[in-house]
Amino acid sequence: MDRVQIVHENFLSRLATGDFPEGAAPAPGLTADEALQLYRAQVLSRALDIQSRAMQKAGRGFYTIGSSGHEGMAAVAKALRPDDIAFLHYRDAAFQIARAQQAGQKGMMRGMLLSFACSSEDPTSGGRHKVLGSRALMIPPQTSTIASHLPKALGAAYSIGLSRRRAPEHGCLARDGLAMVSFGDASANHSTAQGTINAAGWTSIQGAPLPLLMVCEDNGIGISTKTPSGWIRASMQHRPGVRYFEADGLDIFAVFAAARAAAQYVRTQKKPAFLHLRMVRLYGHAGADVATSYLPRAEVEADEANDPLLHSARLLVLKGAASAETLSDIYQSTLEAVAVEAAQVVRRPHLKTAADVMASLIPPKRHCAPSNGPDPQARETLFGADAAQMNAPQPMSRIINWALHDLMLAHPETLIMGEDVGRKGGVYGVTQKLQARFGRDRVIDTLLDEQSILGLAIGMAHNGFVPMPEIQFLAYLHNAEDQLRGEAATLPFFSMGQWTNPMVLRIAGLGYQKGFGGHFHNDNSLAVLRDIPGIIIACPSTGADAAQMLRECHRLAREEQRVCVFVEPIALYPMRDLHGEGDGGWMTPYPDPEKTIPLNTVGVHGEGGDVAIVTYGNGHFLSRQAQKQLLASDIKARVIDLRWLAPLPVEALLAALQDCTHVLIVDECRRTGGQAEGLMALMAEHGIASFTRLAAEDSFIATGPAYAATMPSCDSIVAAVKALVD
Repeated sequence: MDRVQIVHENFLSRLATGDFPEGAAPAPGLTADEALQLYRAQVLSRALDIQSRAMQKAGRGFYTIGSSGHEGMAAVAKALRPDDIAFLHYRDAAFQIARAQQAGQKGMMRGMLLSFACSSEDPTSGGRHKVLGSRALMIPPQTSTIASHLPKALGAAYSIGLSRRRAPEHGCLARDGLAMVSFGDASANHSTAQGTINAAGWTSIQGAPLPLLMVCEDNGIGISTKTPSGWIRASMQHRPGVRYFEADGLDIFAVFAAARAAAQYVRTQKKPAFLHLRMVRLYGHAGADVATSYLPRAEVEADEANDPLLHSARLLVLKGAASAETLSDIYQSTLEAVAVEAAQVVRRPHLKTAADVMASLIPPKRHCAPSNGPDPQARETLFGADAAQMNAPQPMSRIINWALHDLMLAHPETLIMGEDVGRKGGVYGVTQKLQARFGRDRVIDTLLDEQSILGLAIGMAHNGFVPMPEIQFLAYLHNAEDQLRGEAATLPFFSMGQWTNPMVLRIAGLGYQKGFGGHFHNDNSLAVLRDIPGIIIACPSTGADAAQMLRECHRLAREEQRVCVFVEPIALYPMRDLHGEGDGGWMTPYPDPEKTIPLNTVGVHGEGGDVAIVTYGNGHFLSRQAQKQLLASDIKARVIDLRWLAPLPVEALLAALQDCTHVLIVDECRRTGGQAEGLMALMAEHGIASFTRLAAEDSFIATGPAYAATMPSCDSIVAAVKALVD
């Protein structure tokens, strides 16, 4: 028999006979009217679950994860303020409904049903996914998160403390607010959750303000795998720097009391807390999942007997808030109202075309105060003796450092965070002097956890800051790439641009370092970035380009709310010479602070029409060397530096290829998954007759004399061109 129907009939029959589960008396804190209002939120959440399953069976609804058994989260909402940002577990419909009640927001029933039906009128995602979320209620939308939302909750909490000292232009979180994040007991074991809990304690121990409330909804199982009894309490009760609270999640009075105490601690002490709520899961995990296929029927029935609505009914009757008959009437009338609304909603329009679906990939531009650049007097004071060297040719690392100085001087909401970026100034000295000149709260030395670094940036962006996180080496991004793929890039998509995660992620990467690091410090693959919709990938190769592109990335993040990844070729950081020792041919002066290189442009070097060498990064450096050697063989080449790898500057590239007989693509990344694959397709699609590629082998990089053996070289570029033009 359908477990939904069983739970429904059990509730009505037991309510009618007063057959309530055992439990404590109502704890103080909630008035009778407040408790009854929470019951209404719980009932609406249950009715929506029942209706969503009916819609799915009728083919008029789509995949959804229900909240039944977790209705106690309505009391957590009551204990918080509507302006406390909340990153919700996917079972928290009751929280969102209760918060809407607090804020006096109407239409929550219809909005959620539109989401179940994937209607384009869904006010949160526009029909792209069933999500909880509301801009008006300060709830960023979430989908099927497996703890991936915890790092950004930490970032949002950190931003609240920082905004008290440095209010950002587009700040939206209250200075005395907190950030709340909820998750299941199974997700609590994920490395992302453990990393966030550890980072929260690490931050708290150091005395940095971090008003973060972490709520674990412990129903004892993750899909079909049980959580050991007592595991959450044992593993979380004594975490350094994190205060532990707990309650019976089936008891709205107990939940409210514990949540209110936890919130007061977090809000007043500016320290993180862990609230452990014991709950049950009804109806199985999600969709068509049947719990009795992997759990003994007796266990399933025991959870059903602990239905939170029955616990609420018992408490409300004891409190004198309502009779059992009134509670039954509320339940049945809510079911009827939801069914009537659902019959209307399933006829509402849906997304139809690719353009419809993709309309929210790129966030809307926002109004920003005009940027007048850094103040000249402040700039002179800041740079001191460095200013006298800016007109002389300099290596890339130093020019990026100066560009970061100018950006931070001109934009006080700009922050840098990462491992060793502060006191040490980065592994390669690119962030030297920044912390000393701008302070530890703007140049943040983080713990060694890439997920926390990116989460910090995402959460800070929620509160109007422009974060510039650093990942120390490209290979280390793989520890945290889901923070880009599953969180930062998807947020505008699933919120119709109502929420965004603007940032400029700086990554030192690519190959050609001599004698250092092997594949962990020389990673020549950008494949994990290239296929993330909506992000921008920049890869400069000269100091002047790096400064101007970094400024453009900052503008794109600040004004257009884009996620930008700025890949800095490590081997080119110190590069001085191009053709011979001492020629200084690869250094450039520092460009004027107002100059940028726009997106969708390419760099063209030379006018030769025999061959165009299309490349980027280290490939640009090597191709410029090859260009000179080819000229000695009477082969006239032009070198096209892509600079922007995503989106590819298609129109500018095709214009630069005009009148060229042949095209050689030089790609320092691997043949499989490298940029050359997309460029080869582009050439074919636009009828370019003669083209080929020279790419790195599908191999990791070695340390020692063979450090560059698997990648293009000047000699191999010359040989490839000669073979192409012959």
